[in-house]
Amino acid sequence: MLIRIFDIFFSLLATVILFPFMIPIMIGLKATGEHYIFYLQPRVGKGGKDFMVFKFATMLKDSPNLPGGVLTQKDDPRILPMGRFLRKTKINELPQLINILLGQMSFVGPRPQARRHYELYGMDVRAAIDNVPPGLTGIASIVFRDEEDMLNKVPDDRDHFHDTVVAPYKGQLEVWWTQHRTVGNYFKIAIMTAIVLARPRTDLWKRWFRDLPEPPPELVEYI
Repeated sequence: MLIRIFDIFFSLLATVILFPFMIPIMIGLKATGEHYIFYLQPRVGKGGKDFMVFKFATMLKDSPNLPGGVLTQKDDPRILPMGRFLRKTKINELPQLINILLGQMSFVGPRPQARRHYELYGMDVRAAIDNVPPGLTGIASIVFRDEEDMLNKVPDDRDHFHDTVVAPYKGQLEVWWTQHRTVGNYFKIAIMTAIVLARPRTDLWKRWFRDLPEPPPELVEYI
């Protein structure tokens, strides 16, 4: 209940403060690309039920059905003119403040996954994350803060690496949050998110969260 109160307060505060800065973004999106501002995509939320997540448009509307699927590629031609900047800075996620106000999401929680990626998780992982609302940020979002760039460095099949190495470890991290969902960790993750956005290469999170599950050997060099 206390976390929900913080969610409402901070999402309202962030909306008031950031809205003037979002106006130029909305104008720019309307004037470029496919001339639409928001992108609504079905994601899996609490209880394993689908909901529509709000994002600023960064890719072609039909991107999931075009070559490349749901994973973004290096120099992906589906990315709109402003899309690369919005994705790199995570500004494209700001419209999810609406989802938080609606009670569909929290500031901190497991990232809401597309159904295909959600189903990569084992049944035990799904059972755990289904009990909490998905988050705008979370411990897995911090660890995999630049997942697109990381996958671009994988020498072999990046999709296979994602599905067999990244997704299982990401699931372990999300379960960690369900077991450590406290107000203290809520604020620690929120603060650490701001730090990694400013300093993406920092490893401070490893010292702040010492009890995280150990990553598989294949991931160590990337995170």
